[in-house]
Amino acid sequence: MSMFEDTGLALVGIFSLVMTLACYSGAKYAYGKLKFWWLSPIMLAPLGIISLVLLLDIPLPSYFHFSHLLTLMLTPAVIAFAVPIYRERHLIAKYPLTLSIGVIFGLLLGLISSWSLSKLVSLPPELAQSVLVRFVSTPFAMEATSSFGGVPELTAMLVLLTGVLGMIICEPIFRLAKISTSLGKGAALGASAHGVGAAKASEIGEEEGVIASLTMIFTGIAMVLTAPLFSPLFT
Repeated sequence: MSMFEDTGLALVGIFSLVMTLACYSGAKYAYGKLKFWWLSPIMLAPLGIISLVLLLDIPLPSYFHFSHLLTLMLTPAVIAFAVPIYRERHLIAKYPLTLSIGVIFGLLLGLISSWSLSKLVSLPPELAQSVLVRFVSTPFAMEATSSFGGVPELTAMLVLLTGVLGMIICEPIFRLAKISTSLGKGAALGASAHGVGAAKASEIGEEEGVIASLTMIFTGIAMVLTAPLFSPLFT
């Protein structure tokens, strides 16, 4: 029997919201102190939340009673992307070719690699359609996935996995491919590993972080705008 079975829905919802924020804040603090990749909020916070929900046997409708408000914040988060675009407009003017190439190749290679993966391992239709936009940031991916027939919630999980994988393997790949410039590292991380990649790029260097953020934003915008055009080709 759930310990929350007889507790009011609103009370459990408030507890779940506070628990979610506490898990994220704790993971962010731990990562800031120790810098281990497995302590990053995108890894540790979901694991902590899932563990607590299962341990305390919190019904999912009760968990999402107020926690869904965090998901709704993705919409203003997209609008907020205009701030770094304006703030770093001098870099956009300075490196238009680098950013354009990063966006175009990131978009095309992301779609082709995702489509190839779905065919190589014979993924179920819903999963195959949801994986196509895994390389762009969550707000953009959840919007674009509908054009391919994907499931937004499943897409969000695949975006998370893609970002974590990119964060883990980026430095060995940079060494193997002999990518040493800040522009190359930033554009690669922003185009392939979205927000997690931008965070990793910021750890490498300030300019890498800025380039990664701009590439991530423009790739996401391009994905949303072109999704209806690419849909007939990849579905």
